Amino acid sequence: MKLSPKRKIISINIILLILVIPFFISGVSFAASSNENTIIVGVPTDRCPMIYIDDSDGSIIGIGPELLRIACENIGYNVEFIAMEESSLKDALDNTSYDIVMPIGSEIESASGQSSIVSDDLMLTPLTVVTSEGDNVSDINRAKIGMLQSQAGIADTVKSLYPDIEVILYKDMSKCVEALRKDEVNALLHNSYVWSYVLQKPSYIDLHVQPTTMLSIGFRVGALDTPNNQALIEKLNEGIAMISDTQRQAVILDYTSRKLYKYDVQDYLYADRYVFIMCTIVIVLVALHFLAKQQLLKKRTNNQIRQMIDYDSLTGALSMAGFREKVKELLLENPSTPYIISYNNIKNFKFINDKMGINSADELLCFWVEKSLEYFSDKEAMARIYADQFAVLCCLPDDNGFEAMETNVFEPVKKYYINQGNDYEVQISSGLYVLTPEDYKNINVDKMLDCARLAEKKAHLSVTGGYEVYNIDQWEAGRLLSDICGHFSTAVKQNEIKVWYQPQVNYRTGEIIGAEALCRWNHERLGWLSPGQFIPMLEQTGLIYDLDCLVWEIVCKDIHRWNEQGFKRSISVNLSRFDIEKNKNISKHFKNLIEKYDIEPSQLRIEITESAYADDNELLLETTAQLQDIGFEVEMDDFGSGYSSLNMLTEIPVDGIKLDYVFLKNTKNFEKSKIVVKHILQMLRNLKYKYIAEGVETKEQADFLIAIDCERMQGFYFYKPMPVEEFEILDFDNIEL
Repeated sequence: MKLSPKRKIISINIILLILVIPFFISGVSFAASSNENTIIVGVPTDRCPMIYIDDSDGSIIGIGPELLRIACENIGYNVEFIAMEESSLKDALDNTSYDIVMPIGSEIESASGQSSIVSDDLMLTPLTVVTSEGDNVSDINRAKIGMLQSQAGIADTVKSLYPDIEVILYKDMSKCVEALRKDEVNALLHNSYVWSYVLQKPSYIDLHVQPTTMLSIGFRVGALDTPNNQALIEKLNEGIAMISDTQRQAVILDYTSRKLYKYDVQDYLYADRYVFIMCTIVIVLVALHFLAKQQLLKKRTNNQIRQMIDYDSLTGALSMAGFREKVKELLLENPSTPYIISYNNIKNFKFINDKMGINSADELLCFWVEKSLEYFSDKEAMARIYADQFAVLCCLPDDNGFEAMETNVFEPVKKYYINQGNDYEVQISSGLYVLTPEDYKNINVDKMLDCARLAEKKAHLSVTGGYEVYNIDQWEAGRLLSDICGHFSTAVKQNEIKVWYQPQVNYRTGEIIGAEALCRWNHERLGWLSPGQFIPMLEQTGLIYDLDCLVWEIVCKDIHRWNEQGFKRSISVNLSRFDIEKNKNISKHFKNLIEKYDIEPSQLRIEITESAYADDNELLLETTAQLQDIGFEVEMDDFGSGYSSLNMLTEIPVDGIKLDYVFLKNTKNFEKSKIVVKHILQMLRNLKYKYIAEGVETKEQADFLIAIDCERMQGFYFYKPMPVEEFEILDFDNIEL
């Protein structure tokens, strides 16, 4: 039987199809074989810098894809990312085109109601609340929060943590922002890294990140809970575990520091809308305005990134980078505050992780930071360096301060598990480094921490922990500074600081003609302190002005009492450069004192040291003139102790000179010293200066001075400084030698 042409063609096609099918099946089998080690991942692409599409080649990149790629490489797998078409990850879980989906914060049900399985954390992402300018969410548990539809899984997690919270899902970020501005929601919720990108949009300038992270949630991959998927997730967990913290931080820093946000036409029109409306003829002004806006946005973005870099997301303490900057800031702002840096470590923290659980161990770390931040002041800082290791910059405490820190911080941490009913006491080892003056000039935080770490290692070897000090000498000096300056205000209240008087005499007539007011401190713990011990420290910490004010007040009160008793006496008091810098209107302060106690200006002589004038301080010269206008006598103290005195005599408007004892103590060249002193006094007489020699310790010195017509003297040869009670009973008409 003959076949028709049409049937012949059909028969030939059937034969060809039969021949081709085996090759097609073979090709499909080969393709499946070649793709056996490739994992298909469904992802949303609207979460820059976490997950987004690269404009240059259309590939899907970001922090999440990069970390997953590293994990897959660790176990010998390839990975391919596909942009999800589904509106949420719950829908995407049911799509068999994907092996896994990302990101998922916890195990959730798919849209069809099937359970899922998730991997270990690729990273922790801090979820942060954003509100309109001026708004604040006081109670997050009762808030109405807007989120993206693609975050439906995360929304379930949030609602499980905050049962009374209301979450409303929106298609995209613009719908979220619109709802916020219409007060449909109180705030928006997303992770901090996405906010750092989204908030670069100019029209979102009225949105503000709330300073406290709401919670940190795991960034994971997930799939339906099937035996095959369980095996795949288990394999992925092996790769995730191989990712080092250094790799993870490098990926995060890489993507968060990129300039990913690109302005569209609407952005430009919004940012410079008034400029475009006004006119186009001011092109130069428009350009300058645009550059200024760019700089402002860049600074704002950098600040947001800096916030994420500078703080530890788990505990809220500073990161190492943030600690470096904070320490530098505090040392520059408080150069006179004695500081220590401590390096603190929980002993056997791995045991705590294993026995109590990772979550409980994390809660312990957070508790430590919480108690520390409650105790420390704004002048102090704390950082989480690594795992269970913390660094602290704090003011050098005295004995009471150590006891308070132990009671308020370390004891609660040590008893953390005991207070929860567990028989385990946390042990902490600490290393202390006391900052030296050089550390304030050349700030090297890592060097200081290394020193504290060395001390901590020594403390770590002890059974119970405790602390060790790296530089014990500086520690003792710092403790003394703390004992003196920290106790100063109490010393004033308890009347520990006394004004003593050293009489000044006329050696020719044998009369007491006045005295210099000096101070002595009977410290409640350290006993009697000499001025050489406490005055430099008070100068270092800026408390010298408070001491001098106290002395001036007591002297004026004594002069007033003597006046009422019928004794007219004049007293010299010291005025330092620190006092004038502290109170630029110090002359008014002295005027108020003499008016308050009804004494004459001539009864209060003001002594300013030669070294203060040597600094050529214009304010000091003005102050001297103002004091003289009121009627005070101003004397240059310690004349001759420096090297520029003779030149200053023609420039400094003082009334009198106190000749320093340094000339008279030169026993090796006493004859030469006498010649120098003789001619200096002759010069002072010619210049019409009043003068007095201080530091006279021997009869030979006194006799020499009287021989060259220097009658007024002060020194141990005549009287040592004495309490006011002894000074008052002296015979002012007949000095005792």
